[in-house]
Amino acid sequence: MGVNPSRRALLRGHLDGSPALRPPWAHDEPLFTKNCSQCGDCIRACETGIITRDKAGFPRIDFQHGECTFCRACADVCAESVFRDAEREPPWSHVATIGRACLGLQGVYCRSCGESCEAGAIRFSFNAQRVPEPTVDGEACTACGACVSVCPTQAMEVGPAITHTSQPQYPG
Repeated sequence: MGVNPSRRALLRGHLDGSPALRPPWAHDEPLFTKNCSQCGDCIRACETGIITRDKAGFPRIDFQHGECTFCRACADVCAESVFRDAEREPPWSHVATIGRACLGLQGVYCRSCGESCEAGAIRFSFNAQRVPEPTVDGEACTACGACVSVCPTQAMEVGPAITHTSQPQYPG
């Protein structure tokens, strides 16, 4: 019998109930964990090494290792029914968010996230009185995670899009 990830999260003190970020094109959490055999094929196929195992042994995305190129290798190699059609559907409905630890919001000049954003989804507001502050354009953000590992304060996160907005998005 497999481990129920939601019970494990509760016992480990993760009371927000938020599941791990699964690979692109992964089905919703219940279907994903039900059908995933934890074989590791997707982990080995990932060209950037961002797919790792969560505490329950399921594949999850860790953007501290790099970014997603959306190469589809994880979905293509999987023999289980855990991925949606990678050729016809978008990879996911996630977006990058900027946390309160952001240096720009603290008055310290930093543009690391914007410089790493190939899609140009992270923009900076300029004002003669303060340093540039980043915002995420949720419509332009591909949620590739390139901004996450380069952030010196780990203020960048990628997760499910709640609303698409041009304003800064600050998690909890």
